[in-house]
Amino acid sequence: MATNLNKLVLATLVVAALLRGSWAQTTHVVGDSLGWTIPPGGAVAYSSWASQNNFTVDDILVFNFSNGSHDVAEVTKAAFEACNATSPISISNSGPTNITLSTAGEHHYICTFTGHCTAGQKLAINVTATTTAPSPPPPTATAPTPSSTATPPPPPSPTGTATPSSPPPSETTTSPPPPNSATSLAGAALPVALLSIAVALLH
Repeated sequence: MATNLNKLVLATLVVAALLRGSWAQTTHVVGDSLGWTIPPGGAVAYSSWASQNNFTVDDILVFNFSNGSHDVAEVTKAAFEACNATSPISISNSGPTNITLSTAGEHHYICTFTGHCTAGQKLAINVTATTTAPSPPPPTATAPTPSSTATPPPPPSPTGTATPSSPPPSETTTSPPPPNSATSLAGAALPVALLSIAVALLH
């Protein structure tokens, strides 16, 4: 029984890790319904599309095009600006092509068919590193330490009425709000939930 439980726990953790990794990536269809083609109106179509998307390491670009009509080549920034396809970093002739963004920084893509890049079939994107939950900032102010000697209360008044005492001045400090940890909380909750379900099924 313990062996089966160990296997189930291990399988649950593996599935949770795989699911968490798949949530981190986004698939972007280049140009959306336009696809990868000579855009009407020129290169502004792809630059506008890129400005509406956020690209992160491990995201996937999908270039939809017909074989023999287009291709997609990753090129340097200089080659992108000059529409020079002589030394591409990589090239794919079969569509649709999926490209996984494996590094942060600028990435440039063109179609190498004659005249296509100069007619606007080119894409430049900026890829950011995988996001992680930021660590909380250090406290900006420290609370005063209590004194080692206590002040005795004032003696009662001789008339029998209590003397109103003013509350001691208090020093209040407010900390900044905690960083948004909803994403990391959701990612951490999945393995716990799956493990709880597995344990519940065994009992």
